[in-house]
Amino acid sequence: MKWSAVILAGGFSKRFGRNKGLIELAGKPLILHVLERTANVVDEVVVAVSSDAQRRLFAPLLPDKVDVAIDGRERQSPLVGAAAGFENAQGECSMLLPCDTPFVSDRVVQLLQDQCINRNAVIPRWPNGYVEPFQAAYRTESALRAAESALKENKFDMRSMVLHMSHVRYVSTLVLQQIDPDLSTLFNINTPEDLKRAESICSSRNPSVR
Repeated sequence: MKWSAVILAGGFSKRFGRNKGLIELAGKPLILHVLERTANVVDEVVVAVSSDAQRRLFAPLLPDKVDVAIDGRERQSPLVGAAAGFENAQGECSMLLPCDTPFVSDRVVQLLQDQCINRNAVIPRWPNGYVEPFQAAYRTESALRAAESALKENKFDMRSMVLHMSHVRYVSTLVLQQIDPDLSTLFNINTPEDLKRAESICSSRNPSVR
């Protein structure tokens, strides 16, 4: 089964004053951290951006084999970016990832991929019921249809897409903790304080350990 990684990179951070994926951590942009950590568990990578201007910013940083998809819709949202990524993905299944999760675990990705057999989606879920649709595995065609259905209803959130999907499997974060005890795979950078924490994690880790 061929797997694509759809990395959402269309967001502009007001706190940082630039595109999130371009923020540097340990000397390289966040998006490259995500790319490097997933390179061995997918067959292709699609980076979804919101404009041609963003494409021009990201393109020089990305390997030649990485495809850049522009969402093109007037209204921007993560769901719009996801739809553009799914539309351009060639894999039967796609791993959806944000560009600001520099510690995404390839082992967690593999676990979600393995659970995707006979399912349209495999989504992490916290004990309180909160789900993580931005670090989840999807059957590409089913996800695209669901995303388009939600957008036609003028709904722009990922939850609306998931509600249009059948055969969804939820995996408890307690299971993920057996692989990633600190659940750093789900840690995303939203604030300068988050970036400082990520820098501290980087400095304390052996770079070869995932």
